[in-house]
Amino acid sequence: MRVLILGGGTIGRNVAQALKGEFEVIIIEQDEIRAKSLSESGFHVIHGDFSYTASLLKAGIEKVDLVIITTMDITKVKRTIQAIRNNNSEVPILVLLPDEITVDDVISQIKEEFETDVKIDYAISPRVATIKVLVDTVKGLGKKKNATLLSRKLSEIKQKTDSLLIVMHDNPDPDAMASAAALQYIAQNMGLRSTIVYGGEITHHENRAFVNLLGLDMRKVSLGSYEVKRHSAIALVDCQPNGNLSILDDEDLKRIEILIDHHQLLQNLDEKLPKTTFIDIRSDVNSTSSIMAEYLQNLNMEVSNILGTSLFYGIYIDTKKFSKLSTTDLEALEFLTGKVDYEILEKIEYPDISIETAEILAKAILNRKAFKNVVISNVGFITNRDAIPESADFLLRLEGVTTVVVFGIVDDRIEISARTRDVRVNVGRVLKDAFGDIGSGGGHPQSGGARIPLGIFKLAKDKSSLLKLVEEAITEKFLEALNVKEA
Repeated sequence: MRVLILGGGTIGRNVAQALKGEFEVIIIEQDEIRAKSLSESGFHVIHGDFSYTASLLKAGIEKVDLVIITTMDITKVKRTIQAIRNNNSEVPILVLLPDEITVDDVISQIKEEFETDVKIDYAISPRVATIKVLVDTVKGLGKKKNATLLSRKLSEIKQKTDSLLIVMHDNPDPDAMASAAALQYIAQNMGLRSTIVYGGEITHHENRAFVNLLGLDMRKVSLGSYEVKRHSAIALVDCQPNGNLSILDDEDLKRIEILIDHHQLLQNLDEKLPKTTFIDIRSDVNSTSSIMAEYLQNLNMEVSNILGTSLFYGIYIDTKKFSKLSTTDLEALEFLTGKVDYEILEKIEYPDISIETAEILAKAILNRKAFKNVVISNVGFITNRDAIPESADFLLRLEGVTTVVVFGIVDDRIEISARTRDVRVNVGRVLKDAFGDIGSGGGHPQSGGARIPLGIFKLAKDKSSLLKLVEEAITEKFLEALNVKEA
């Protein structure tokens, strides 16, 4: 890329120095002594007035890829832009403008004085540029502070114990698993041995492939188990103490030292956790993996391809295949560039589907019931809990369907997944309103889940009666919360 810098003063020289080596830089400088000094420093310098066509032609104005005007003398800026456009109508122009002058002002004045329309591609105001640098610096310090506080908390834990229990929600997805692996890596660098646990099942075929291909070490445990009780320090990632975290009792909550999550803050959390708990909950970020990537970047830790691939896929899944990305998500993806094994990614995303999952998908299709543009499907008694959200994702692709609920009975509970593409519906809130009083429910505006203990439903005489009672109750409560009348 060939860059023409007009003016070799302090700004022009520093810009040229910064670009030297990476770009071909040409400087036009009117002052003879300054031009000679720049030339002796190894720059390609044209001695002349850059507002004159002769100097611009000598610098090869017709062949450059960018022109930077470093003077803020508006009279000269206008004359220079007119001269540039007379010789190259397409080259991008970047100008420095005094704070009180706008690009529109300059274009308007050139049109009035020279009776011609011109295009200015980029303009920088010292005041605006200074504010941006200050804001970016403050944001950077904020990110560094979060990482520093986490590091400090891990150091405090190390002074009391040599181990950390990392807990995910019961049925962990790639975002939870990648985040747990990242925290484990950070903790190990601080001298802490750590164990990653969960209380439910990893049955989704993509999630099983994720664990196997990346070699993630995660253990299934139960409420009151020795594995939980033996640790004096607990960290929660991508979850909070609610209905989808069954392996911790009230006593265990007193040992929570770290909580990192991107879901909305749950009520009464402060009452449940110790006052000294490190809490980083950012509901404006779409993936906990993005938060973990930020920690790794600001702690200057090397990231292996395995960990980088895990975090990348965690972000990919929780941002709906990059369809909704916050600034933190985007910055995390930039940081992970070059740290991802794309061959492993392809194997994770397209693993073989199990016969059981295929059968449940078939049940979801055959058992679906439509209520206007809402579809509700009962998949019955199953063991593969992750096939429920898979089925919901699939049904949402049907023509004319905007909201989907799929539910099934797993062991002694009813598992529910909902999806929507209706911008007027916050399906996480709908699930909470519908089932919060008899179980737990919540999630994001476009996706969510709920869990209900069978409880009174167990009184049904047989499985057929049980399924009928469950279907009637789920359908009635969901449609009521959605404000949709049954047909």
